[in-house]
Amino acid sequence: MRFADVAKYHTVKYHMATKRQTININNTNNLISQEGCFDLQFRKDVKYNRPHSPTYYRWKAQFAIADSLEKADLLESIKKVLKCGKVHIGKNQARYSVQSIEEIKKTLIPYFRRCQLSEVKKKDFELWSKAVEIIYKNKRKFLSAWKKNDLQALLDIQKSIQQYKQKSKNAKWLNEATTMLGLLK
Repeated sequence: MRFADVAKYHTVKYHMATKRQTININNTNNLISQEGCFDLQFRKDVKYNRPHSPTYYRWKAQFAIADSLEKADLLESIKKVLKCGKVHIGKNQARYSVQSIEEIKKTLIPYFRRCQLSEVKKKDFELWSKAVEIIYKNKRKFLSAWKKNDLQALLDIQKSIQQYKQKSKNAKWLNEATTMLGLLK
């Protein structure tokens, strides 16, 4: 079953406290436009359990929708339809995310290319999908083995993408990425 079919006909029921509520998913694209996030990060990971605690830097792309705990069933239905990603239940929220670069490239990008996204979300998606292509092309490579123009392109995309974010935040480790760029040949 296609996601659009679910959006049209599927009704998700869930319990909200003691009151039973029904949510009709009339327009999945609205949910994605309002709640979905095409995320691009430059990350620092420290392996504390290894001698001398080595530090690794990497680029990471993910798609996420965070919502209230009451909408966890809705996020589970999105996961079932897309056949990828995971739903995590936290203390105060439920979160659907796809973090596997394979799933993003082979499942999500083709899906979103067929979707009618809002103009702002479409521009955000186009930049993000370019970043995914670069990350996918360089998967399993150390950053030092990347081509300099790939790292520069991701830095440029990271800066450009911020204009399409409702809650723009400063990326923590971009200075390190810029320093690495200067070290590449």
